[in-house]
Amino acid sequence: MNPTLQRKIVGSTALSGAFGDRMVSLATTRTLWSAQLMAELDAFDQNAKELTAGLTEEQLNWRSAAGAWSIGQCLEHLWLANEIYLPAISAALVDQPASAVPEITLGWFARWFIRSYIEPSPITRRGSSPRKIVPASHVHLSVIDRFLRTNEDARGLIHEAEPLNVNRIRFVNPFVPGIRFTIGAGLKITCGHERRHLLQADRVKQSLGFPC
Repeated sequence: MNPTLQRKIVGSTALSGAFGDRMVSLATTRTLWSAQLMAELDAFDQNAKELTAGLTEEQLNWRSAAGAWSIGQCLEHLWLANEIYLPAISAALVDQPASAVPEITLGWFARWFIRSYIEPSPITRRGSSPRKIVPASHVHLSVIDRFLRTNEDARGLIHEAEPLNVNRIRFVNPFVPGIRFTIGAGLKITCGHERRHLLQADRVKQSLGFPC
């Protein structure tokens, strides 16, 4: 795996160096949680641009093995997920009273879910993606712009949610309606999901046999 890219993605929540200074600066005008998530999205945008810079459509769709996802499929999966998940979160913000909180606090179930199914780690479980966010077998180069656009939507959503109590308001999960996470948990899930699949896409690019 590209060590530089890994440090950028996995370390995107660390308050260190110039990146940390930027987050502290943002936090002076934003809540701490919104500053952190905005900075993570900026890092993910940069990661995706570097990952796909100069790729041909053949390279974008190359897969290391049958059943494995290509770089393009990882990005399309994230785009599809954001297209469905972010509006569900936004709908729950309508007519909510202002009551900002400085940090996102997660309940035990949200912590377990993120640790077990979302964040990249040796213990993350691999499950089948819901059918509505399974990527196409062939992905066009426009996927990078589509992915970046949904990250811009995510920034708008964070701005919209910032004055509210994101630890209290819950939204209807569009994939599992019986589960209702808080807005804060939903935003954390969105960023963790991107971190996981961008790392997956980087492993594809570093795979033996990737076309040059």
